[in-house]
Amino acid sequence: MSPIPGSGLAKGLAVTLRTMTKKTVTAQYPDTQPELPPRSRGVIGLFEENCTVCMLCARECPDWCIYIDSHKETVPPAAPGGRERSRNVLDRFAIDFSLCMYCGICIEVCPFDALFWSPEFEYAETDIHELTHERDKLREWMWTVPEPPALDPGAEEPKEIAAARKTAEKLAAQQAQQAQQSEEGGTP
Repeated sequence: MSPIPGSGLAKGLAVTLRTMTKKTVTAQYPDTQPELPPRSRGVIGLFEENCTVCMLCARECPDWCIYIDSHKETVPPAAPGGRERSRNVLDRFAIDFSLCMYCGICIEVCPFDALFWSPEFEYAETDIHELTHERDKLREWMWTVPEPPALDPGAEEPKEIAAARKTAEKLAAQQAQQAQQSEEGGTP
């Protein structure tokens, strides 16, 4: 049995008519900001205080788009008779977003939580050379990073917290025992 001529056209027009009668879902972008998913990848924010200039992010970046410059500084000893220490001081931290492929490897490998995803996405430039953003701009984006989601109340306690709690309870028990012994020993 062959289809009725023009039935495909009628079905297409029916779909068009149904769509035309529905309310539009298009958001007028410049006037209305979009609702971004919680883990959207916009730009990378730098929390400079946590950066130790270990260079892991720059070494692991497959695009080599992270530029870091630093110098060593000697720190006086913390206690008299101690020795001087040297530490790295960050001079320049820049990311070239014209090269970045937004893979997030730099954020994952950072052992000190100095890099974070920011949902900021409006950073277009007219010149490609202006897409290299220095640490001042990366620091500004850091304050747009949303807080991490709350932990699941039904989840088990992290091992680190459990170990710290166990140690604290053990110390409290020792101190209570020492206080009790000093009370008993001090009273005739």
